[in-house]
Amino acid sequence: MGEQIICVNELVKLACEKFERKFGGVARFCGCAPGRVNLIGEHTDYNDGFVFPMALPLVTVMVGCPTNSSRYRVLTHSDHADHSMFAEFDLPSLESPLKPGIPAWANYVKGVVAYFKGQNPLCGFDAVVSSLVPVGGGLSSSAALEAATYTFLEALCGALPTVSLRDKALICQKAEHDYPGMPCGIMDQFIAFMGKKDHALLIDCRSLESRLVPFKNPEVAILITNSNVRHLLTGSEYPTRRRNCEEAAKIMGKKSLRDVTLDNLEDFRNNLTEEMYHQVCHVVTEMHRTKQSAEALEDGDYQMFGKWMFESHESLRKDYKVSCPELDELVKIVANVDGVYGSRMTGGGFGGCTVTLLKTLVVQKAINEIKSKYHGHPTFYVCRPGDGAQLINLE
Repeated sequence: MGEQIICVNELVKLACEKFERKFGGVARFCGCAPGRVNLIGEHTDYNDGFVFPMALPLVTVMVGCPTNSSRYRVLTHSDHADHSMFAEFDLPSLESPLKPGIPAWANYVKGVVAYFKGQNPLCGFDAVVSSLVPVGGGLSSSAALEAATYTFLEALCGALPTVSLRDKALICQKAEHDYPGMPCGIMDQFIAFMGKKDHALLIDCRSLESRLVPFKNPEVAILITNSNVRHLLTGSEYPTRRRNCEEAAKIMGKKSLRDVTLDNLEDFRNNLTEEMYHQVCHVVTEMHRTKQSAEALEDGDYQMFGKWMFESHESLRKDYKVSCPELDELVKIVANVDGVYGSRMTGGGFGGCTVTLLKTLVVQKAINEIKSKYHGHPTFYVCRPGDGAQLINLE
């Protein structure tokens, strides 16, 4: 039935033990934030569209304590990494603001430190990060790290009551834009802070309004299959597609692709490159699929939700061209399993995970089919929607 997901308390205990071994003291504070799976609505967030993620029980925690120094030291360790990584930096000041640098992973922490808003000034701190979220799997390990860092800093410095969950998400998004240099949309940070157990979250990425949609039926499950492949071209392909979408919107005289209809698209077909045309086609149809999927889930119409998922994957494969042979193979395998409603790639693409909606009774059958037919070494997670970022009491 998939990988055994250890509970949050056990992960925190392991992180505290690593902290004591590394820094020789006792961790006093803990911030925790989830990874996410996007059920549908891929590459629509940065086009002012709709997305429909849920928070996962796969989480990242940051434990630590303040120090008397003007530096912060962070050790990170993941069950999905071969070794621990360490970074040490001076705290930001007006004379010496934090700048992006090496190691690259630390830029996610550094950006949140730079933009954090608390009741008291930042002090030096030591911390350990431990995570269950696979890195590079399309389950948003980066936003989980950012939200866990922000929540840890709130414990360290006091939370400002004027900073809403929405504002925290925007701060972490800005941190990711400016420090790692990834022009991500708002989805990952929103669900990291706003996720709720037994609910998915429909997010309007233009208005930043969101709506929790119940997902409580025990007879229906979510199977996440990690292909365990990651193609190297992703670093440039994501920003390129975002630029193409923005340029296409300008050509059509629209603020964003949110305002484009299929009729608009056909009117401007000769003004767009063939690549732009197909990418816009995906975004426009994906926005429609996402809204319809949220309605289907509310109505308990899993057959319709599954139909939209399969269509989403085909659009991502043919029009947006962000799938890969391994993801296509995984979707094709489960499509032939009775009791599977729908499946699609999830995340930025070019590897990572698929997400499958299916009857709980056929989860093992689907896993067995993949194990026997997939030309790779997959990892499986059977998940229910989890909660967003939270402080955990270590006392």
